[in-house]
Amino acid sequence: MSESFSSLPLVSIVTPSFNQAKFLEETIRSVLAQDYPSIEYILIDGGSTDGSVEIIQKYAHRLAYWVSEKDRGQTDALNKGFAAATGSIFAWLNSDDTYQPGAIRSAVDFLTSHPRVGLVYGDLNFINERGEIVGKFPAAQTNLVRLRRGYVHIPQPAAFFRADLWKKVGPLDPSFYFAMDYDLWVRLAGVSDLQYLPGQVWANFRLHGSGKTIVADERCWPEMLRVHYRDGGKKISPIVLKYGLRRLAAPLINYRRRRLLK
Repeated sequence: MSESFSSLPLVSIVTPSFNQAKFLEETIRSVLAQDYPSIEYILIDGGSTDGSVEIIQKYAHRLAYWVSEKDRGQTDALNKGFAAATGSIFAWLNSDDTYQPGAIRSAVDFLTSHPRVGLVYGDLNFINERGEIVGKFPAAQTNLVRLRRGYVHIPQPAAFFRADLWKKVGPLDPSFYFAMDYDLWVRLAGVSDLQYLPGQVWANFRLHGSGKTIVADERCWPEMLRVHYRDGGKKISPIVLKYGLRRLAAPLINYRRRRLLK
């Protein structure tokens, strides 16, 4: 029996982009190639000058909304995108990442059949500039307690959440450059259940020389600590200890990540 388009939940996908022409088309195509028909795809470009706009225009007829104008960065672009979104399920896919086939349908199926779950996430591959798999994100089941201890385990590109919860806890804090997703996960975990679906690879996270995971990773943990202290966290706590250990291990971690780029 064929599905009734009007009966399917509308999924709003937002892609923030700035000067990522090298990877942008692959990102767009991975969304448009999904086998789920009820998608509202929104692309917010920050005034790119590298040919990104020409790529966006090529697919403009399949986008619900797009704009290219100067903004205040990724978080601002995401907030603009979700402000324009009308779906009942939200997600974002950065302009150098991609979805796996069937990802959106799988997420919708789970959220539809599990009304208590506010956010669902699957597994994620790390890929290099050529799209080759070079690793796997250490996803695991988490909750508010574990998140506040610094155990994140939610791969952002493979996460989908309910729009009504975004309206309750959003928007993203524009002062965050790196940990805006962690901040959102904490807020969502405070009002709903989170669910990990092991073995379901939903997305690919690209590691490349200009990606902020490589060039600005040291900004992540201080921002996570800001969330910790904002929510009443103490100086002696697991997340503070993890931050200290992370600083000590940073040279080795960054070395290993850069080796994956080759």
